[in-house]
Amino acid sequence: MIASILHAALAAASLPVMGAPEDGQVGFQQAATPIMEMLTGFHLWLLVIITAIVLVVLGLMLWAVIRYNAKVRKDPAKFSHNTLVEVIWTAVPVLILVVIAVPSFKLLYYQDVVPEADLTVKATGYQWYWEYSYPDQDISVTSLMLPEEEAERLDRPYLLATWDGTDYANAGALVVPAGAVVRVQTTGADVIHSWTVPAFGVKTDAIPGRLNELWFRVDEPGIYFGQCSELCGKDHAYMPIEVHVLPTEQFTAWVNEQTGGDTQLAAADTQ
Repeated sequence: MIASILHAALAAASLPVMGAPEDGQVGFQQAATPIMEMLTGFHLWLLVIITAIVLVVLGLMLWAVIRYNAKVRKDPAKFSHNTLVEVIWTAVPVLILVVIAVPSFKLLYYQDVVPEADLTVKATGYQWYWEYSYPDQDISVTSLMLPEEEAERLDRPYLLATWDGTDYANAGALVVPAGAVVRVQTTGADVIHSWTVPAFGVKTDAIPGRLNELWFRVDEPGIYFGQCSELCGKDHAYMPIEVHVLPTEQFTAWVNEQTGGDTQLAAADTQ
């Protein structure tokens, strides 16, 4: 047990913080998964389309105001119908929606279909903490928010850092291997919660009596933070998510220390 805690502490200390919010941040966090990379690209694509729409609409409004105001045109036009204009303002929005919908549906499908997983974890939301269980490895981790005074003492981010309920120095993190496809099954033990890690591009409700699924693959070892994103009671704001992504050999060592066994996890492709 002491060796396990020591190893976890050393591993966490050697990991850089890769996914965390910053003061004054407006944009997304740096993408850590293929899903988030696609979401970021889709967001930028939508930004271009929406900006173009706004400029065109404002331009048409300005043109109409300048050309057809009462001071310039003493004899106002009295027409009430123009077939060509009506076809254009019907067809163009339809084409725009198609251009938006096609990549949107592709992205939704990519997010929703879980590929063959290298690791499966069940995340159960409680008021107000998380519990992670690894069914294939028979491991369970409790994840509580690290108290403010302990976060300050350990130089860890308050409201984001976690502990496992046994030792403040021992993070209650979801530990996964880098480069592996991780399937997370979410459920709630009491009310609806939501397991969300912005850098991964994942947000899935944890609903009592129901098992939802999400997946991610992170190639860069590091520490990534998230939070419960579904209002779940008075301490909803104090329900952080911490994920430690370890190199495969370190993850295997962590599993062996937790189980006292000799597990071998095949190295995952980091394509």
